[in-house]
Amino acid sequence: MTAYNREKYIGAAIESVLASTFGDFELVVVDDRSKDNTLDIARSYEKLDPRVRVILNENNLGDYPNRNEAAFLARGKWLKYVDSDDYIYPTGLQVMMDMMGRFPEAGYGLSSIYQFEERPFPIELSPREAYREHYFGRPIFHKAPLSAIIRKSVWERVGGFSPTRMTSDMDMWHRLSVHYPVVLMPLGIVWYRIHAEQEMADTRENEIAYRLQYEEIVKRMLADPDVPLTFNEKTRVCERMIKQNRRFAFRKFSKGDFKGGGKLWRHAQAFDSVDIKSTHQFDTSVSENGAS
Repeated sequence: MTAYNREKYIGAAIESVLASTFGDFELVVVDDRSKDNTLDIARSYEKLDPRVRVILNENNLGDYPNRNEAAFLARGKWLKYVDSDDYIYPTGLQVMMDMMGRFPEAGYGLSSIYQFEERPFPIELSPREAYREHYFGRPIFHKAPLSAIIRKSVWERVGGFSPTRMTSDMDMWHRLSVHYPVVLMPLGIVWYRIHAEQEMADTRENEIAYRLQYEEIVKRMLADPDVPLTFNEKTRVCERMIKQNRRFAFRKFSKGDFKGGGKLWRHAQAFDSVDIKSTHQFDTSVSENGAS
């Protein structure tokens, strides 16, 4: 649990974790030099429950660097983020541990997924299935850390979160799914609080910056030969991103936002020059199997 100026909410967040029916955990609270009473509130729970460990950073690290610090300090085999303004249901941790336990090869899991018509949760997706689902089905890589559970050894192998604001979680799921299966889990495990002081409030105010950051992730992954999509599939992703950006650009133009529309239009053109790379071995095997 990372925390910065969350005195209004952190008590409820900590209590939600301590109420978990799965009791074999440690709660690592890393305060990022809060200027309010967040640290004192967290330390009051540390005195009451030996599973709570509170750490104060020497310097303010910022959102995702602080998430990395919390993960580095964690001593368990699994990493489960519950932000200091969010909530996990009493059975949430138990459900996650049970579902992940059914798939020993999976590197991480994502909850808060709407149900599939074809089969019930939990659902394990291979790297290729995960990428195809995200880009040609329903997006799954947009989930916040609250929805995720990550095997710590896997988190260490990929080097943790990138320091970029707003989109580091999506970057992480992309990178994890290159090499590891993901387990999809249902709604009703965690509760995401919406309020004016949260990080995502800035995202909603800066939707263009948020979109362009996400698209930089997409371009980087399309140029990665390890990403389990064929050349044709990567080309389709580029074409889709171009169309979406141009559509959003026209919306901005129609509202008089020529600066924002111009950014989106230029970014659409940038997808024409993406250096798409896909392994010939992978493309050949897909072709031989007759898959699209």
